[in-house]
Amino acid sequence: MSAPQLHRFSPSGGMPNSGLPLVLWKGRLPLAARSGAAACALYERNGWRGTWVYTVFPYWHFHTMGHEVLSCVAGTARIGFGGDDGLVADVTVGDVAVIPAGVGHKRLSASAGFQMAGGYPPGQRGDIVRPGAMALDEALDAVRKIALPETDPVSGGADGVAALWRDL
Repeated sequence: MSAPQLHRFSPSGGMPNSGLPLVLWKGRLPLAARSGAAACALYERNGWRGTWVYTVFPYWHFHTMGHEVLSCVAGTARIGFGGDDGLVADVTVGDVAVIPAGVGHKRLSASAGFQMAGGYPPGQRGDIVRPGAMALDEALDAVRKIALPETDPVSGGADGVAALWRDL
C-alpha cells in the first residue's frame, strides 16, 4: 500500500468541490477484499453503509448528502476528480479513493468489466447531483453540513481518512 495522496479542489464548473481533500491510496484494499461482495462486506463491518458494486458514471456529478468510498475491484479506469481542471487518476484493482461530499467525479475511460465497490458513512448517502442542477451556494452549504466519518471504511478504526480529515 502506498501513502495517501491528498488533493484539494476549489469550486469549478458548477461543482462545489470541498475544503476537505480527496484521499487516494494505491493498493490499499486488502487482497481478501478485492471483489465487489468482499469490499462491500468490509465497508459494512467498518460502519459504512449503502454499499454497491457498479462503475463510475461517465458524466460529472457530486454528492451533497454524503462522503463516498470507492475501491476498484475489477479492471482499470481513468477517473476525473474536481472538474475539467482537476485531477485525472488511473485506478487499478486494490486502489481506494475517499471522495468528500461535493467533489465532482466522472469516469473518463475504462477497461471492459471495470467495477468499483462504493459506500457511505453511517446516516449518509450518495445523491447524484450534476453541475448546474442546484445553485452553487446551496450546494456549498449542504456539503459543509456533512459530518466527518468516525471510522475508516477499510481499517474500521479512527485512522485512515477519519484521522486525515479530523486532523486538518
